[in-house]
Amino acid sequence: MPPTNNIYHIKHQEALKMDQKYIYPSETSPHKATLLSFPSARSTFPELHLKTRKEIINLATTIAAFEPVRLHTRPEDLPSAEALLSECKAHTPAAHLANIALIPAPTNHCWIRDTGPVYVRSADSADTARYAIDFQFCEWGHKTDERIYGSANSAAAAAALERSPQHADWPVMDEAATKENTAFAAAVLAIENESTDDPVTRVQTHLKLEGGGIEVDGEGTFMATESSIIGDARNPGLGKAEIEAELSRLLGVSAFVWFPGRIGLDVTDVHVDAEARFIRPGVVVVCRPHPDAEKVEWEIYEEIREVLEKSTDARGRSFEVHDVVEPDPKLVKGDLEGEEEAPAASYVNFYFVNGGLVMPAFGDVEADAAAFELIKSLVPEREVKQVDVNALPRTGGVLHCVTQQVL
Repeated sequence: MPPTNNIYHIKHQEALKMDQKYIYPSETSPHKATLLSFPSARSTFPELHLKTRKEIINLATTIAAFEPVRLHTRPEDLPSAEALLSECKAHTPAAHLANIALIPAPTNHCWIRDTGPVYVRSADSADTARYAIDFQFCEWGHKTDERIYGSANSAAAAAALERSPQHADWPVMDEAATKENTAFAAAVLAIENESTDDPVTRVQTHLKLEGGGIEVDGEGTFMATESSIIGDARNPGLGKAEIEAELSRLLGVSAFVWFPGRIGLDVTDVHVDAEARFIRPGVVVVCRPHPDAEKVEWEIYEEIREVLEKSTDARGRSFEVHDVVEPDPKLVKGDLEGEEEAPAASYVNFYFVNGGLVMPAFGDVEADAAAFELIKSLVPEREVKQVDVNALPRTGGVLHCVTQQVL
């Protein structure tokens, strides 16, 4: 058995060459497990905290029917996570609950797709070692003044405490917590390497982005919005050509499909995983706005459709595109000052699991059913499950945002 401690991890990392190349497999590739993160108090509104935690637990039990789940939880939050899992015993098979491991970790955000490591493979087929990229999470372009981070300096935070004076001592996302967030991907890998005989090497890069901002088909095609990667907020001084060169090295991609996106429209600057996803190579689903959606959402949708119609993938194929219509935003939106102006109610923010696909349901009965039937028809070989969500979309994301596959 090779050594699995941090000394091995560090030495192995130091031996890597900066020109080593990797491949980011499609999400449909077999997973060893799924990573989740139990939201800390400082990561969300007091009024939505318990609801968010319950939605994460519900998602964990759903995924556990397909593959192991590693639920990263702050040590002080372990009793809460254990209690919520215990409440599931009456309606969840014991084997599924046994498939969920609570892992003490310095986690805050539940958005582990963005904060956690991105698992890749070596481009050298003779190299069977495991690798994961640390993109050095930077609070989505150093955004630290919005309520979903619990910032004590935001107007929304002050309003929330005025509404609920009983939460006056609610913890904030201070400098120490944001440092934990940046170091979280490395911490996840260090924890994994302490308990496995198949260690993971952390791949470092000067590029900063989030896992929800990149989408690949596993055959060399990449999709993203320019707004969420290119620019001074995340990658000052780097042009598109330099960014593409590093993405090619890290992800094994050669065909780039860039959508404009919008800087500042949401906290992520419009991550692609809420807009367009690969079902399989050559087949893409696109989030189509609800008729009552804002004009800018329709503009983004139309731009995405136009780009896809003019593009081909890494193998020269045109894209088969399917629209998935959003639910009525009025049925998702809450009334808390500071929550997302438009809830992240996107059905394409689903997550592939081993043998299945897990997608959101937002409470719009007609739209939920239509999206389910469409996605199910596109993946007939997989079991499709829906998970009810409300707190998550009101604070910026859905199911893909809170999951990360382990390879």
